[in-house]
Amino acid sequence: MRVAVVGLGWAGRSIWLPRLREHAAYDVVALVDPDAAARAELAAALDGQAPVGLFDDPDALRRAEVDLAVVAVPNHLHSFVAARLLNVGIPVFLEKPVCLSTAEADTLAAAELAGGAMLLAGSASRFRADTRALYDLAGRLGEIRHVDVSWVRARGVPDAGGWFTQRSLAGGGALVDLGWHLLDAVAPFVGTDGFTQAVGTVSSDFVANAAWGAAWRHEDAAQSRAGGDVEDTVRAFLVADSGVSVSLRASWASHQALDATVIRVEGSAGTAELRCTFGFSPNRHPASTLTWTKDGVDSAVDVVTEPIGAEYRRQLDELPALLADAGQRGRAVAQARSTIAAIERVYDSARPRNHAIPAARAAF
Repeated sequence: MRVAVVGLGWAGRSIWLPRLREHAAYDVVALVDPDAAARAELAAALDGQAPVGLFDDPDALRRAEVDLAVVAVPNHLHSFVAARLLNVGIPVFLEKPVCLSTAEADTLAAAELAGGAMLLAGSASRFRADTRALYDLAGRLGEIRHVDVSWVRARGVPDAGGWFTQRSLAGGGALVDLGWHLLDAVAPFVGTDGFTQAVGTVSSDFVANAAWGAAWRHEDAAQSRAGGDVEDTVRAFLVADSGVSVSLRASWASHQALDATVIRVEGSAGTAELRCTFGFSPNRHPASTLTWTKDGVDSAVDVVTEPIGAEYRRQLDELPALLADAGQRGRAVAQARSTIAAIERVYDSARPRNHAIPAARAAF
């Protein structure tokens, strides 16, 4: 499969390009980024194995030459770039967040229909071995009643002072970033019809202090800067149309020692709890644990502790089959619309003001 990587920031360089290049199912034929220095740096790093094309704009890509575009641009450009590619018939694998508003979800749906190409969305949390073990265990829990889900980092404000902490460019803070992963992870438990109720609170106790930055995202920790107008923590309570309730917390930084992700699923016939660490932070628990509780008895369930980032490789393993399945058309957009609608509800509850992304767009 001939692939173009669109966006050569941290996710494009560190997550997708290395895995695509080592995967037998893919041939990277183009790199796209408006930054000439970024393109030149990666071309040089490929040691003579440069892709066919180095472009500053995705409009240079042609359907006859590209089978898939992996889009990893800054958040405010996700739906904008993806829609342009879909409209000309190029299938897109889009990093989360897929969109920053329900209106953007509608634009993506129209583009998918107009160009006849499929949109697939990044869903790392569902491709982890431990979360899949939790999904398998859910069959023993009876009717699902409630899910507690959290992802709390010790020190992990991403690119503090950069686009990640500017609402106009990122769409939001920890809720849009970590919260999207959490809502995606709980989707199999709550159903596909979305949330009918959502309330939440947000806070920004750490985002203005560079000491709480995600130094592991930088070659030089000194690159981490302070500042921004987004939240570093969100706490929310949501009720799905199915009746399942969800308590959610997402924090870029906290006073705990290690980054931790916890998913606790309560059912009519038992409870299951997964403790692990999502993402790439080195401040993590060394192993995942999964526990099934029934009638007062806790039972440990075997779960694989896999290399960091294995879930991204697993997504690439399954992408070709998903692209070949016509039944997948429209599913990514429908799920994204449900997720962003929930996020909009939480923001409206926490800070009732307009969070719309400006119409003007930057490069790309």
